[in-house]
Amino acid sequence: MAVLGLADPVDGDWGRLRGMQYSSLARVTRLRIAAHAVAALGVFRLYFSSVHIAGLLGWLILLGASLVHGARIDSALVDADRRRMSRDEVNKQSISSIFNALIWVAPMAFFAPYGGPTEQLELWAISAMLMTMAAVVMPAVPLSNLIFAGIVASGSLVAFLLDGAFEMALVSLLFGGLVVLGAVENARAFLIARIAEAAMAERNEVVSLLLKEFEEGEADWLWQIDTSRRVRSVSPRFAFALGKSAEEIDGKPFIQMIAGPAWETGQFPSSLHDLAERLKRRESFSELLVRVHINGEQRWWELSGTPKLDENGNFEGFRGVGSDVTEQRESSEKIAHMARYDTLTGLPNRMMVTEALGEAMRYADQWRTRCAFLMIDLDRFKAVNDTLGHQVGDQLLARVSERLKGLVSSNELCGRLGGDEFAVVIRDASDPTRVTRVAQALIELLSRPYEVDHHTLYIGASVGSAIGPRDGSTVETLMRNADLALYRSKEEGGGMHFGYEPTLHAHAEERRKLEFSLRRALEKNEFVLNYQPVVDAKDETVVSFEALLRWHSDEHGFVSPAKFIPLAEDTRLIVPIGEWVLREACREATRWPSTVKVAVNVSGEQLLDPGFIPSVVGALSSSGLPAQRLEIEVTESIFVRDATAARQALEQIMSLGCGIALDDFGTGYSSLAYIRNLRFSTIKIDRTFVQGAAADNPESLAIIRAVVAMAESLEMSTTAEGVETERELGIIRGLGCRKIQGYYFGRPMPAADALGLFAKPQMQAVRVVGGNAA
Repeated sequence: MAVLGLADPVDGDWGRLRGMQYSSLARVTRLRIAAHAVAALGVFRLYFSSVHIAGLLGWLILLGASLVHGARIDSALVDADRRRMSRDEVNKQSISSIFNALIWVAPMAFFAPYGGPTEQLELWAISAMLMTMAAVVMPAVPLSNLIFAGIVASGSLVAFLLDGAFEMALVSLLFGGLVVLGAVENARAFLIARIAEAAMAERNEVVSLLLKEFEEGEADWLWQIDTSRRVRSVSPRFAFALGKSAEEIDGKPFIQMIAGPAWETGQFPSSLHDLAERLKRRESFSELLVRVHINGEQRWWELSGTPKLDENGNFEGFRGVGSDVTEQRESSEKIAHMARYDTLTGLPNRMMVTEALGEAMRYADQWRTRCAFLMIDLDRFKAVNDTLGHQVGDQLLARVSERLKGLVSSNELCGRLGGDEFAVVIRDASDPTRVTRVAQALIELLSRPYEVDHHTLYIGASVGSAIGPRDGSTVETLMRNADLALYRSKEEGGGMHFGYEPTLHAHAEERRKLEFSLRRALEKNEFVLNYQPVVDAKDETVVSFEALLRWHSDEHGFVSPAKFIPLAEDTRLIVPIGEWVLREACREATRWPSTVKVAVNVSGEQLLDPGFIPSVVGALSSSGLPAQRLEIEVTESIFVRDATAARQALEQIMSLGCGIALDDFGTGYSSLAYIRNLRFSTIKIDRTFVQGAAADNPESLAIIRAVVAMAESLEMSTTAEGVETERELGIIRGLGCRKIQGYYFGRPMPAADALGLFAKPQMQAVRVVGGNAA
C-alpha cells in the first residue's frame, strides 16, 4: 500500500519518497502525449469510414483536454522531490488518470460495434500498447499505472465478453494483470534505488564536509545560510575570504556578499546566476566554479553545498565548503589556451588540429564512414610580407582567420598550422561532394580582396585534400598526403583544389630532385639565354629581342621552362636567377646595334622583391647598356598580388628610362585601370587572338582592333605574338600592329645566332634567316 501511495507508514520519510515518485512524471510528459497522439491517430484511421466524424472529433477533443489537464498537474509536481507532497496532490493526479482511462474505454464501448473483429483486435492492440507504455515510462508512479491499466483492461474485457470473444477476454484479463504486477514491482525497485541513492549522498556529504573542513589544503572555509539565504554561523576563514569581520557578515544575504556591483544592477555573471538558481531550487551542487566580486576585485571560488533538513525533513538552509581558486584557474586557462590555440589568429593550432583529425579518424573507423583533411596555403602571401612588412602580414592573417571561422560548420574544425598554412578537418565526409564544395568555398572566400592598413590586397588560396581512411590510416599519413596534394595545386599555378593520388609520391620525389639541381644550376653555369627577334611590321627589320631562359641540367637534361620556372618562383630561387638573366641580357645587348632593344620577362616574385630595383640599376651600370634599350615585360597577374606595390615598382623602373611591356594582354586579369595608371611602352597581344584573327573569328578581330586603337591613342606600341604563317602576318599588318614576334621571323636562338643577324649585308629581313636560325 505504501508503494502505491495509498498509505504513509510511520517509519521512514514517506512524504519525501512520495515526492521522488511523482517528480519523475514531468520528465516524461511529452513522451506520454506523443504516445497517446499516435494511438489516437490509429483509432481515427480504424473507424474513420464507419463512425460518424462528429463522434470521432468529439472523442479526440476530450482526449486532448485530458492530456493537457494531466500535463499541467505533472508540471506542478516537478519539484516534488525537494518538498513534501500533499494528499490532495496525489488525489488530483489519480483523478486525472481515471478520466484519461475512461476516455480510452470509449472506443471499445462505442466505436467497436461499428467495426469488425479485425478492427476490434487492432483497437485492443492500441490499448495494450498504451498500458505497456505507461508501465515502462512511469515506473515510479504505480497508482497511475494501476488505475489506467485496470480501467482500460476491464473495458476491453467487458467488450470481448459481450461480443462472445471469450479467448480475447481471457488474454485481456491476463495482460492487464501482468501490467499491474509489473508496475508495482517497477515502483518498488525505483523507491529502493532512490532510498539507497539518498542515503549514499548524505553519507558522502558528511564525509566530504569533514574532510574539507579539517584538511587545510583542500578547502579554505565552511559556509552556511538559512532559509532566507542569509549567512549564518560564519567561520573565521570564510570571513577572511570575504575581507570582512564575522559580525559584518552574519545575517547578510549570501549572494549580495559575493556579487559586488552586480547586486545593484541585477546583471549577474552566468556562474553567479547559476549558483542563485541552485540555492533557490534547493539543489545540491559540487565544485561549482563561481565568479565573485570581493572588495572591488574579481575572484573565482569553487563552492560545494547541500540543503540542510531537520529530523522531520523540513528545509533549514544550505551548508557547504568553498575555496579560492583564482590563481589556479587563470594559470590553467592561460596554459591550456596557449597550448591549443594560435595566439595571432585565435584559431586552433597544429596540436589541436592534429587531435581533431585523430578523433575524426577514430569516428570514421567506428562508424565505417569517411573523414577528410584539407591543407590550405595562401597564394602570394610572401610578397605581402616582404613588401609591406610583417605587421601588415599579421593583420592579413587575422582577416583570413575571420573568414575561415565564418565558413566552417559544426562538422568541421579549422586551424592554423603555422605561417600562412591553415587546415580544415571534416569529421564526416561521407558525402563524396562535401570535400570539393568546402575546398571551392575556401578558395572563393579567401580570394576576395582585403583592406588592410589602407592597402587593397589580393591573395588567393591553394587547397590539397586527403580522405581518411582511404588515403591514410594514421594522422601522420593523412596529413602528409594532403600536403602532397597541396604541392600539386601550387605547381599548377595556385587557386585550385587537388585531392591526393598515389602518383603524387613519385611526383614529389621528382620535384625534390629537380629543386636540388635547380639550387646548384647557377653555380654550375647550366643556364643560357636564347633570344627571339621582334621585327618592325613595315620593313621587317629587327627592333628588339626577347631574352628567354633555358636550363640544360647535367642530371636532368633539357628542362622545360614551364616546369622549372614555377618551381623557382615557389622556392624564391627566381630572385637570384632573375638577377643573372638581367645582367646577362644587358651584357649581350651591348653587342647589338644601338637601335635594338632587349626585353626581359619579370615575375611578380621578382618585381615585388625589395632588391629588384637595385638589381636593374646594377645590370645597366655594369654592362653600360643605356636604360632606353632595356624593356621589362610583366603580365597582368602581378597586379592581383599587390596592385599598389607593383605600380610603385614599375614607376621606379620607368623613371630610370626603361620601357615596360604588358605581356599576354587580355588573357588574365585584364583591366583598363592598369593601362590608365601606367604608361606602358608596349602592349603585347597574345597569340590566341592572332590565331583567332587568322581564323576570321570576329571577337579576336574586334579585340585586336580595339587594343591597337587604344594603344595608338595612348602613344603606346603594339606587338603581336605567335605569328607563324604568311596569312597571320598579312592580317596583323592590316590591323595596324607595329611590331611582330613569332616563328615566322625566327625561333628563340642562341646569342651567337642573334648577333649573326646583324652581320648580314644590308640588314636582310629576319624571315629570310629565321628558318635557318630555327
